[in-house]
Amino acid sequence: MIHTNQLTRTFGSGKDTVEAVKGIDLDVGAGELVAFLGPNGAGKSTTLRMLTSLLSPTSGSARVAGVDVTAHPAEVRSRIGYIGQKDGAGYNYRVRDELLMQGRFYGLTRDESARRGTSLLASLDLKGMEMRKVSTLSGGQKRRLDIALGLIHEPSLLFLDEPSTGMDPQNRANLWEHIMRLREERGTTIVLTTHYLEEADTMAERVVVIDHGRIIADDTADALKAEQAGDRISLTVAAADVGTTRAVIDEVASELTESPHDEGVRIDFRVERATRTLPRLVRALGDKGVDVLEASAHQPTLDDVFLNLTGRSLREAVETGAEA
Repeated sequence: MIHTNQLTRTFGSGKDTVEAVKGIDLDVGAGELVAFLGPNGAGKSTTLRMLTSLLSPTSGSARVAGVDVTAHPAEVRSRIGYIGQKDGAGYNYRVRDELLMQGRFYGLTRDESARRGTSLLASLDLKGMEMRKVSTLSGGQKRRLDIALGLIHEPSLLFLDEPSTGMDPQNRANLWEHIMRLREERGTTIVLTTHYLEEADTMAERVVVIDHGRIIADDTADALKAEQAGDRISLTVAAADVGTTRAVIDEVASELTESPHDEGVRIDFRVERATRTLPRLVRALGDKGVDVLEASAHQPTLDDVFLNLTGRSLREAVETGAEA
C-alpha cells in the first residue's frame, strides 16, 4: 500500500533551512494498522501530508496505493481517505448534504452517495442526525462524521492524523470502537499519527517511532518494548541482605537484560519476563533466609521505549511542546 525511498522535506525559515523529514524509508502492507509515534515537530504530520499528496516531497519518492504521489497526486487522492487534525465538515451545512457532496466529489452518483452515507451514519452511531447542522454536533460526533467523510468512497487506505486529540476518554474509546469495526468489515489499511501511547500500544500492529525527522524504530509494540526496554523488577531487602540478594539474582534470573544496580536497600534490574522471574526469586531468597520487604514488577510502556531510544520521555516532550 505504501512504499517510500529516502523521502525528505525541507522548509525555508528566513535564511535558514529546516529539515522536517530526513530520508524516510517505509513499507506498509495491505490491511495493516500502523501508528506513527513521536513528539511535536518530529515529522509525523509532514510525512502524512506528503503521502496524501497535500505536500510535495523535497526529494525521494513515494508510491501510495500503487500511484506515484508526485507524478499523479489527483489519482492518489482518489484512492485514499484522509482525516486531518481539524474538523473537516462545514459548520453551516447539514450532515446529509456534506456526505452527498463528498460522494459526488469522488465521482459517485447521488443515489450511491446517499446509500453509502446512510450506511456509514448507522455504523458510526450518527443515525437520525442527517438533517442537523454540523455546528450542533458534539466533538465526538463531529470526529465520527469526519470518519464517514473519509470513508464515503470506500478507500482501501485511510490516513488518520491524531484522530482523537482533544476528545474525552469515553469519546476516544467510542471512536476507536467504530474505527476497528469498520476496519474489520472492510479490510482497510490504516496509517495514523497519535500522541496517545495507549492507542499505539493496543490498536496498532506496527509502531513507527519518528524523532528529528527520521525513523528510529519500526516493529510491533511488544517487540519494541522487549528489545528497547525490558521488564523491570525492584526488590527491597534489609541492608545486611543486599549481598546475598545480588548473588541470588545472578543465580536465578538467567534472562537478565541489564546488570542489577542498588540504591541502598532497593535493587533494580531488567529481565525478559518479570512475571515469570519474580516468584522464583522471592522463593529462592526465602530459602536463603532473606526477608523481601517489597517487590514489584514493571512491564515497559512505549514511553519507556522512547526514553531508551532518545534519552527523554515522549509524554514530557509532547506536554512541553518540545521540538524534535
